Amino acid sequence: MKSMRKTVARAAVVVTALALALSACASGSSDSADNGEHDTKATEPLSGFPAKTMGTSYPMPTAGVAYDNTQDRDKLQQGGTLTLATTEIGPNWNAFSTDGNTGYMAQFWTYYMPQLWDYDVSGNPTPNPDYLSGVTVTSEDPLTVTYDINPKAVWNDGTPIDWTAFEATWKTQSGKTKGYNPPSTTGYEQVKSVTQGDNAKQAVVTFGTPFYPYQLLFGQLENPKAVDVDTFTQGWVNKPHNEWAAGPFKVDSFDDTQATFVPNPSWWGKKPLLDKVQFKVMDESASINAFQNGEVDATGVAAADRLKVAQGMDNVEIRVNTALASGVVVLNTKADALKDQAVRKALTQAIDRTKLVEIDNQGLNWKEEPLGSEIMYPFQDGYEDNMPAESKYSVENAGKTLEGEGYAKGSDGYYAKGGKPLTTKYTFFGDSPTQTAIANAIQAMGKAAGIKIDLDHQDPSKFSDVVLGGKYESLIMAWSASDPYGYSSAGYQLYGSDSDSNFAYIGDPTADEGFKKAGLTEDPKEATKTFNEAEKKALELYGTFPIDNGPVMLAVKKGLANYGGSSMAPSNGFKALSPHPENIGWQK
Repeated sequence: MKSMRKTVARAAVVVTALALALSACASGSSDSADNGEHDTKATEPLSGFPAKTMGTSYPMPTAGVAYDNTQDRDKLQQGGTLTLATTEIGPNWNAFSTDGNTGYMAQFWTYYMPQLWDYDVSGNPTPNPDYLSGVTVTSEDPLTVTYDINPKAVWNDGTPIDWTAFEATWKTQSGKTKGYNPPSTTGYEQVKSVTQGDNAKQAVVTFGTPFYPYQLLFGQLENPKAVDVDTFTQGWVNKPHNEWAAGPFKVDSFDDTQATFVPNPSWWGKKPLLDKVQFKVMDESASINAFQNGEVDATGVAAADRLKVAQGMDNVEIRVNTALASGVVVLNTKADALKDQAVRKALTQAIDRTKLVEIDNQGLNWKEEPLGSEIMYPFQDGYEDNMPAESKYSVENAGKTLEGEGYAKGSDGYYAKGGKPLTTKYTFFGDSPTQTAIANAIQAMGKAAGIKIDLDHQDPSKFSDVVLGGKYESLIMAWSASDPYGYSSAGYQLYGSDSDSNFAYIGDPTADEGFKKAGLTEDPKEATKTFNEAEKKALELYGTFPIDNGPVMLAVKKGLANYGGSSMAPSNGFKALSPHPENIGWQK
C-alpha cells in the first residue's frame, strides 16, 4: 500500500514506496530458507531454469541480473494472450489512496496508468520517455525540479497530460488538504508549489524543504478530474475509470472474478505485443492446478508442493530472483490484549522467527536469515539489524516479561491477569499449506509461552477488507518495494504515528522525526544511518516485526518474454509488474 510495499511480494513501480499484499509467508508466492546445498559453480539461465532439469541444488540468483527472458520486440510475436492468477480484484481502483494501495492494484496500474520512471536492475532511475522528455534540477536552493512532459502524452479522454497532473498529484498526496487518504505524504509534504513552466507541458516543482531523492515523487500521476475528495476516496470503488487513465492497455472488463486488459487505442507509444492480458481470481491450490492444466501462463512456485508440480511439466521455465518484499508480523495495538506493550513484547519473544523462515521455505533451496528491518534489504548498503536486543526468541524471557507485569500462569498452562485469561487471535488467509503450517506454528509457539492464540482463517478475497478495516489482532502481511529508496520515504509510511499505512496503530514521536529527517538528508549514507536509528526506536514499541524476504520463484510457459524476476528492475517476478507491459510477449 505504498511506495515501500503492501502485503504481497512484488518489485514494481507503485504509487508510494511500499505496497500492501498477502505476505510471502502467507501466500506461498515467495519464500526463503536454506534446505539444501547450493551449486556455487552453476548460474541461472537468463530465461530461467528448464523446469524438469532444475533439480534441487539450483544456485542462488546473481545480484543485478534480470531473469525475465529479456528479448527485443522484433523477436516476439504480435498478438497472443497472457493469462494470470490474482488474489483479488479491487474493490478500490485508486492506487493513490490507502484503500487501493495494494500490490494487486499496483500491478493493474502498470498496464493502464502512467508510470513515469524506469529502473534498471541496480535500481537506477531514468525518466520513462513515453511520458517525460526530460527531468532537470533547475535550482538547488530552493530545490526545484522541472519536468518536461512528452508532447504526445494524453489522457484517454483526449485531454493532454500537462502540469496540472503534477499539481493534482501533489494536492492529493501532500496531506495538506483534509479528506484525502494517501498511503504516505512523505516528500509531497515538502513541496511548496507546483506551477506551469514555459508552457502547459512543463511542470515546475519547488520544494519548501529539500527532499531526497526527488525521483521518489511523481512516479505516477493523478488525473486532475479525479481530485474531488469524495471521488478520490469513494469514486473508484468498482470503477477503474478508463477515461482518466493513460497507459498502453485499458480495462476491457472486470468483476469479482476477473479483470481483462486490451491494447489502448489512445496510446501514443509502442503498440502492445499482446492482444489481451487477463487476471483470474483464484486461491493457491486453484492457481497451480490452473497452470498445470494450461489455464494460466505463469504462477508463483515458491513453495515446495507448487515447485514440485511445475518441475514435472514440459516446456516450463522457473525464474528465480530475490523478492523485493518483506514479510512482517503486525500486532493490532487496538486489540484488547495487545494494548499492553508487555504482552506484545512477550508475544514477539515467544515467536521463533528462524523457525517461521524454515517453514516458509521448506523444500526450497533458499538461504536467508530472519530480517532485521522491514524496509531495508540485507543486500543494500547500510542495512542493519534494527530489532531490539530483548526481542530475541526465548520462551523463558517471554514468561519473565509477562510475570513482571503481574501476569500469572494458571493450571491450564496459560497466563492470566486479574482473573482475565490472556488470549489473542492470529488471522491468516487462503488454503496454502505453507500459510496453514505457519499459523499452526505460531499457535504452538504461543502455547509454549503460556499465551493462548486462537486461529482466524479467512478467504484471500477478504484480505483488503480485514486489513483496512482493522479486523484482526495479529497477522502476517508483506510490504513490497517500488524503488531502492525505502530509507528515505517508507519509514514514516509504515511506522508514522498518524500514517494510514501503520496497521499496528502505534508510533513514537522521536522515531517520527527521524524518519522525516532521513528524507531531508541528501547524503544516502547519512540518510540510511538516520533511518536505522528511527526504525530501532519504532521496533521497540513491539507493534510489528520482520520475518523474511524470500525469493521470487515464477513458473512460466516457455517462450514468455520480458516477464520475470529482475531485482530492482520494474519487471517483477511474482507480480510481473513492468512499466513497459507493451513489451511482454511470446517468442516467435
